Amino acid sequence: MHIPDNFLSPPVWATLDGIAIPAVAYVSRQAQRATDNSRLPLLGVMGAFVFAAQMINFPVGLGTSGHLVGGTLLACLIGPWAAALVITSILIVQALVFQDGGVLALGPNVINMALMGVLFGYLPARAFFHTKWKSYGVFAGGCCSVLASGVLALSELTLSGIRMPGTLLGASLGLFTINAILEGAITVSVLRAIERLNPGITDSVFGKTESIGSYSSRWPKAVAGLAAASLVLAAGGVLIASTLPDGLENVAKTLGMRFGQPAFVSPLRYYRIEAFGSEWFSRTAAGIFGLVLIYVICALGGHLLARARRSYS
Repeated sequence: MHIPDNFLSPPVWATLDGIAIPAVAYVSRQAQRATDNSRLPLLGVMGAFVFAAQMINFPVGLGTSGHLVGGTLLACLIGPWAAALVITSILIVQALVFQDGGVLALGPNVINMALMGVLFGYLPARAFFHTKWKSYGVFAGGCCSVLASGVLALSELTLSGIRMPGTLLGASLGLFTINAILEGAITVSVLRAIERLNPGITDSVFGKTESIGSYSSRWPKAVAGLAAASLVLAAGGVLIASTLPDGLENVAKTLGMRFGQPAFVSPLRYYRIEAFGSEWFSRTAAGIFGLVLIYVICALGGHLLARARRSYS
């Protein structure tokens, strides 16, 4: 799902970079106004959890893998504006530290996954959240989030002059659909597990405020559970993660595309610390380092949002 450097033409990535910067600034401003103060402490642990989950690729067919994006899950738990900021932070760290997604293509990736992906995930979830179809709305949100991101990425490749045969385009959309279905199923399952630990945790995001106080004593359980799950995913997930290329990389391979060198080479590229030797230890150490880094960045962001919110008030 991450677009690497040299996949997009300079006019396309430069334009989208230019759009992404003011868009993220606008989202930050809205997050200051709209995000419930009781949710801001969740930014760090949720950011770490989604980062860990994104490290684990799963096969989706035809020699291709996918991974959780997490935008819908975040939107349901901390609201869409804060969710977009958390996904943006993850994408920045992935590009600059782990060379996962291009630095020059950071703007397109932010637009595809952090902005439009969260938007298309949040709207279906919100529409059905207070009905008996709640789980179907969350599932649809997870599906729409991935499909929107995938279609945007393919559109950007087309705008960059890359011509894809109809069969390849159809296969790519089919694989994105499988990834989307898995995203929806995982989102529903994780959200249910979190709500068991903290009933009412999603209420204020979707218009109810009365239950937050009554269930606030259970917040530590949700936070502890997410933190433990993040560590397990970072330490054990590398043992089961698929090594197959993701959808966009497989498209490039199928088309026989050749690219120049990336914008830079990171010492932690591909989620490895080569000096540690062992494959498992190398990837686990890199994953845990990423967890801590994402947690610190998102927790600091939550603190700054809270302070700005007080100033704004």
